[in-house]
Amino acid sequence: MNEFVQLYWLEFLTIASIHLLAVVSPGPDFAIVVKHSIRYGRQVAFATSIGIGCGILLHIAYSLLGISLVIKTTPWLYSIFSYVAAAYLLWLAWGALRAKPSDSAPSSKLNNITQVTMSLRKGFWIGFLTNGLNPKATLFFMSVFTVVISIQTPIAVQALYGIYLSIATGAWFCLLSFLLSTSRIAGFIGTKGYLLDRAMGVLLVILAANLVLFQPA
Repeated sequence: MNEFVQLYWLEFLTIASIHLLAVVSPGPDFAIVVKHSIRYGRQVAFATSIGIGCGILLHIAYSLLGISLVIKTTPWLYSIFSYVAAAYLLWLAWGALRAKPSDSAPSSKLNNITQVTMSLRKGFWIGFLTNGLNPKATLFFMSVFTVVISIQTPIAVQALYGIYLSIATGAWFCLLSFLLSTSRIAGFIGTKGYLLDRAMGVLLVILAANLVLFQPA
């Protein structure tokens, strides 16, 4: 057991470190969690975060099956994937950019944050699709499973890496959702939430444009 741990511990730490840098950087996942925290409240944001974490398993699955190599060596397939993802991000951005300030009294503004409703199931699937259709995540897992992870590493160990990445991603965004719903931040969102919502919409538009205009050669 000790030999097993020593053999793969360094590889795991490398993957975990790279993943930490990737998951905390602003991207579609970050934008959609902030958007849902602002518009729909903590529970929907948690569901969205769990959906994002489960979306990681999709990338893990096709990486283990070798499908990532097919995508990597087929530029037109990657382009189609990017255009579909960009269209989806623009659809999300459209909803965010239409956010309007509340006309209610200041004392009830905090309660108004959760007046707009979304089912937990829908929040989950939006999170899942946002991550699953993210070509940047595709490139990340291509790199991890073709460069960082040794070809000698057993499939079972690679699957354990993937489960960790899924759980860690979901946990990070759940933490972000919680922080966004604390009393001080929620009070700010009560008065300026629509501006943050619009800002996330702009970020989503930029990310969509980046997918279309700056594809790898």
